[in-house]
Amino acid sequence: MTGSEASPSFRLAYVPGVTPSKWVRIWNERLPDVPLHLVQVPAAEASDVLRSGGADAGLLRLPTDRTDLSAIPLYTETTVVVVPKDHLVAAVEEVTAEDLADDVVLHPLDDTLDWERPPGRPALERPATTADAVELVAAGVGLLVVPQSLARLHHRRDLTYRPVTGTPASRVALSWREDGTTDLVEDFIGIVRGRTVNSTRGRRPAAPEEPKRKRPGKGGARQKPAPGTSAGRNPRGGSGGPKGGRRGRPGGRGRRS
Repeated sequence: MTGSEASPSFRLAYVPGVTPSKWVRIWNERLPDVPLHLVQVPAAEASDVLRSGGADAGLLRLPTDRTDLSAIPLYTETTVVVVPKDHLVAAVEEVTAEDLADDVVLHPLDDTLDWERPPGRPALERPATTADAVELVAAGVGLLVVPQSLARLHHRRDLTYRPVTGTPASRVALSWREDGTTDLVEDFIGIVRGRTVNSTRGRRPAAPEEPKRKRPGKGGARQKPAPGTSAGRNPRGGSGGPKGGRRGRPGGRGRRS
């Protein structure tokens, strides 16, 4: 494994919609001497960026080309349909893919969902990007099915979105080159997996505690009783002597005549 001293900083690629801020904050708390640089990349190019060494690790969407890459799935996003606020879909809580059968559903070239067949009717042309597709939805040209984070990223006041079932879901994963598993990559893996800073699986375990010195007489050899006393007897008449004795005249003596 390559030591972290070979890389004075850590480059983290991430695709649109993914928000690494929580993990970046933890990184800055645990490794304040190692700057973390964020590199935003298009979803379709994320694997190539990692493979070419453009980043040490990346938060990308599955499925993707994982040749020579390791990946840890982190979470699965809700899939939603983006519609104008006056569309019928906006009046319900959730729809199915079949509910969109009569609508034109846009399918941008940078789509991140693993469709076997997109729902609805296809548009005459595929928009180049998700951002372009959102503009077309606002213009009343069609609807758009995307991961919820992308709907939030491209939010507009005249649009809304609703969860849609019966469609693929986007899985977000942490990925890195198989031959690039550095100490810093291991540190970031520990952060996204929720390991504590003292985790035994982490690279920076806490220093082992020094063994506590045993107090004399506790857990060690039994002390010899002090001169003039016997073991188990308090020299002041403790547990070994009679308790609660009453003072009186000595018994067994008759009164002198």
